[in-house]
Amino acid sequence: QVQLVESGGGLVEAGGSLRLSCTASGRSISYYAMGWFRQAPGKEREFVAGINMNGGSTSYPDSVKGRFAISRDNAKNTLYLQMNSLKLEDTAVYYCAADRSFRSYVATTAYMYDYWGQGTQVTVSS
Repeated sequence: QVQLVESGGGLVEAGGSLRLSCTASGRSISYYAMGWFRQAPGKEREFVAGINMNGGSTSYPDSVKGRFAISRDNAKNTLYLQMNSLKLEDTAVYYCAADRSFRSYVATTAYMYDYWGQGTQVTVSS
């Protein structure tokens, strides 16, 4: 079983950038496809980015495509999310997650992920 801890959240002005990290322990993340989700108050958890086991395939919703980039360093057991051109609507708690199933695609729904971190707050101000 893998344990996940997010870091790198904070307060940033609109148009700015942040890089989130998700550090894993207990097992190598090379065994998992990985994803980032976010949840704003009163809203459902939303898929933000996903990456397959070897990093060769990624997926993004239209809301963040071209602004966010997911990457992984299996040697460091760490997942990243680079967020650029941040908007007010990007404000949320951001979670990383691990998918233990072998799929031919990157999962984009929360129920497909098996392990979750505690989340890190990202607040974008005007």
